[in-house]
Amino acid sequence: MSSRARRFATTLGVLIATGALATSAFAAEASAGVRAAGVGSITSVTLTKSGADMKRIAEYWSPARIKKAQNNNPATPEVKPSDGGPAGPATPTATAGSPTAAGGEAVTAASASASAKKVSPIVTPTLPVKRPPIGGTLPGTVGKVFFKLGDKEFWCSASAVASRNRNLVATAGHCAYDPKQGRAADYWIFIPGYSQGGTPYGIYVGHSLNLHENFTAKGDYDYDYAFVTVHDGFVWKPGKTPNTYEMQSVGSLEDNVGGQGLTLNRGVGLSVFAFGYPAAPHIDGSRPYDGQKMLWCDGRTYRTKAPTRLVEMGISLPCTFTGGASGGPWLVGYDTKRGLGYLNGVNSFAWDTDTDKKYDRISSPYFILSTYVVYQYAERQRLTLP
Repeated sequence: MSSRARRFATTLGVLIATGALATSAFAAEASAGVRAAGVGSITSVTLTKSGADMKRIAEYWSPARIKKAQNNNPATPEVKPSDGGPAGPATPTATAGSPTAAGGEAVTAASASASAKKVSPIVTPTLPVKRPPIGGTLPGTVGKVFFKLGDKEFWCSASAVASRNRNLVATAGHCAYDPKQGRAADYWIFIPGYSQGGTPYGIYVGHSLNLHENFTAKGDYDYDYAFVTVHDGFVWKPGKTPNTYEMQSVGSLEDNVGGQGLTLNRGVGLSVFAFGYPAAPHIDGSRPYDGQKMLWCDGRTYRTKAPTRLVEMGISLPCTFTGGASGGPWLVGYDTKRGLGYLNGVNSFAWDTDTDKKYDRISSPYFILSTYVVYQYAERQRLTLP
């Protein structure tokens, strides 16, 4: 493990006091499975220990590099089903189209609002402070993350989450750490509202990567999530001389775009919106998405029945997302007027369930008490630098 990484043991008894209880047989089974493991633990990797570290990362991601990085490979888990079952290569994905639920049921603003009333929130979503609510079908909290693993650059999708430090991002674990190599990501930045190279709400440099150790140590994709603390954002402004740029602060992430809430142990059958930036081809080589803009899928969740031990407690959603959408949020109780809901998962795997060499399903880790352990540790991180 990297010298920057720290391991923190935590007992799930700490969280039971929050009152987050299983609300379905599936939820109860999933929670019991984690408790049976005994002790949960957190891997926290510090990316920036000084102002010089932050400046180094910021300057690496120049406007020209950010624009060029669109052509980088989306990050995908480098694993395959062990039994040759119907799942395709493990690549998270995204799909476009009108918001229509599984079975043709339309997901409207009214139905989303009704779903919100059923949410048992652990964390309440927050509106942006510095501008009116962004709202609309596409939430302003969602964007792209860019990072390096070794000498290679990658990107994923992610979303801002409400937190006490007002600078927290949720994404997939494999968008922050490669368990196969035992290597943490570096040069990690988040760009909310990303569109064709634009940075409308600023660039946010990663401070620390916070993950469950079952993912970092075992490569267990039932824990394929990460909560990444970031520093206050900045935008590049033209410098005093030609072809130069200067950093201009824009404040905290949450002040600029707000933050999604968080909910746990919700079972299945929920109306969910999944967002992301799909880009990679399907198994047959067709490539319907280019990763330049945010897209969404929506429908009702069901329990993942995976033909591999990589995912045993996941939830699924009908969707044709491809690589690049990894880490994008699953939101229940989504309010289209405010662009806010409750985080209930992240894009993790894509599946070809009908074996036509096109992805037709995405899955997410099931959020349980141990998810909140990682979130809570991350939101308490102090972001000041010497």
